[in-house]
This record gives sequence, structure tokens and C-alpha cells, in this order.
Amino acid sequence: MRPVSYAVAMEAINLTDKLALIHEHWSPKIVAELNGQLVKLVKFKGEFLWHHHEHEDELFMVVEGRIRMDFRDREVWVEQWELIVVPRGVEHRPVAEEEASVMLFEPATTLNTGNVRSERTHEKLERI
Repeated sequence: MRPVSYAVAMEAINLTDKLALIHEHWSPKIVAELNGQLVKLVKFKGEFLWHHHEHEDELFMVVEGRIRMDFRDREVWVEQWELIVVPRGVEHRPVAEEEASVMLFEPATTLNTGNVRSERTHEKLERI
């Protein structure tokens, strides 16, 4: 069993302050973890890659702005303070016409580009 740092785990996390530390797009940062899941913040702008996650579901919650989640058969707009869950195995592509800030909740094993490897793949994430 992994030791828990209660000094870190039991403090309030100000998302506005954490988002101010993020200056690049499509580069998720870890802000918390629980039960093998990571809570990440990321800024979106433009189109991401078409991909899927074989074993993990993903939750996207829009904190600022709005995003469009493209699926092969439709698109879903997700507004500020709304969320969408993309089930494992479903091909998707996040898009933000203007910069949007998004909180992700997903298993620690989730690679941001899923089944695709590219220059946007981040295998080791920074904790902020």
C-alpha cells in the first residue's frame, strides 16, 4: 500500500490558481489523485487528435469556456460547468474554437493520446 501524504491530500485545491500555472495547450497537469484515479487540468485550443482509450473511460468537465467533443457519428458541445464521459473504446476528438480550461478525471494509466502516439503524447505528467 502506498503511503499517503495527508498534508497534501487534505488541503483545498484552488483551480483558478492551478490554471494560472498552465501556459501551454494540450498538456495535462495533475492536481490530485484518489483511488488510482488522477484529477488533471488542461487547456484546450484548436483540434486534438482522433483517438480512443482501450481500457479507460474519461470524464471531461469544462471549467472555463466551451469545447466540442467530436465522435465519428456526431458532435456534442460541452459548456462551462458541464461534463461529458467518453466510454472506453469510443473514438473521439476534443476541439476548442477558443481557449478552454478542462478538468479530467481518469485512471492513472490513461495516456492523453490513447491509442495514438504523436508529439502531443505526454507519458510523464507534471504535478502542479
